[in-house]
Amino acid sequence: MDSETRSYRTGNRETVLDLTSDCRDFISGRGDGLLHVFVPHATAGIAIIETGAGSDDDLLAALGDLLPADDRWQHRHGSRGHGRSHVMPAVVPPHATVPVVDGRLTLGTWQSICLVDLNVDNSERDVRLSFLAG
Repeated sequence: MDSETRSYRTGNRETVLDLTSDCRDFISGRGDGLLHVFVPHATAGIAIIETGAGSDDDLLAALGDLLPADDRWQHRHGSRGHGRSHVMPAVVPPHATVPVVDGRLTLGTWQSICLVDLNVDNSERDVRLSFLAG
């Protein structure tokens, strides 16, 4: 297994950050296997979705409806509604695995690998990319 950790700045607002290009660069020329993408944070997740056509904003809106940024959460440090960020990885898991064939991701036409971050209190995120040869 080969792996590396990359750092991303997500800023101070909720975000869906497309990692697909970095994932392609990481697995390029590696042959067949699996790419495993993992975010080692309690308040972020990895999603495979369409981006650029509004789906990323739709995901943030849906998470806002499902997990409102209000005072209902028992986990209460940080900004208002911060506790929802700790629940989000149960909905958007902190990992995804994608098959790799001939050194290329086998994503569908409109699929992208994205970091999902609702935590406005932490602007730095690490993502571990691991390639498991087949």
